[in-house]
Amino acid sequence: MGFQLSNEHLFVDIAAVGDYKGTRFDWSGFITGITMREGNHSFCVPESLKSGEGTGGLGLCNEFSLKEAIGYEDAPVGGQFPKLGVGLLTRTDAASYQFYRNYPLQPYRIDAEVRNEQNIVFTVHPKNCGGYAARLEKSISLDRNRLRIEYQLSNTGTREIRTEEYNHNFLGIDGQPIGPDYNLQFPFAIEAWTDEPGTMDGLRIDGGAVAWERVPDKPFYFHIGGYSTCASPWLWDLKHRPSGAGVREISSFPVYSAAVWGMGHVVSPEMFIRIELQPGESKKWSRVYEFYREP
Repeated sequence: MGFQLSNEHLFVDIAAVGDYKGTRFDWSGFITGITMREGNHSFCVPESLKSGEGTGGLGLCNEFSLKEAIGYEDAPVGGQFPKLGVGLLTRTDAASYQFYRNYPLQPYRIDAEVRNEQNIVFTVHPKNCGGYAARLEKSISLDRNRLRIEYQLSNTGTREIRTEEYNHNFLGIDGQPIGPDYNLQFPFAIEAWTDEPGTMDGLRIDGGAVAWERVPDKPFYFHIGGYSTCASPWLWDLKHRPSGAGVREISSFPVYSAAVWGMGHVVSPEMFIRIELQPGESKKWSRVYEFYREP
């Protein structure tokens, strides 16, 4: 059984530790549903609508080490390497690390403390793996129409931790398909590029606005540049025009890299933060989402 936070504006559903069993996303604070009371608007959708397809993403779920897993290159075949927020994974062959693969897993111990109806705190306890070890604390709280996720990562091992973290925001407002009814806005002129030919077909980018000419019939993905000069109090804003419902991320951390991924039912703006911690060091950061409805 999972957890639910609520106030006069929002309901937030959070999975119980272990409900998600994959080796990609952080098991702590896995947010599966968000409903805004005004208009009963929902925001979270699954990565895929087909059972068994994809990596099990749903709603707001974060991931460490998308591109390069900590300690993977040092681990022999059959040896373990850490995936923060998940556990110790086993390297099964000589191939490069691939985030979408499921690796044999020894999960971390994760505790959940419900402090009140608007706040829950998860603690991921460290476990040494070749000198790498880290303690992760994640607080999820509500303040009016805002959802706040606070992180503190502490290097408890003997080796430096170098990685990145982002939230894979699987969003689809009221289950409505992504298409001409949506607008995704960034507060800067987008510099977009992709390594996958055809993945931006049907997309229109004008300054900081992303629009769709039609409902996508295949996945889309592109990288974003231009955020380094951005001084706005928000990072992106997704609005479903017919309903007026929307969500914006108003996090304040330095953006390391950014991208947008999606399919016909889901769009995910992804804002990355860089983490470099020497033994004994800690880093705090937060993500804040504001949900709204305009006439």
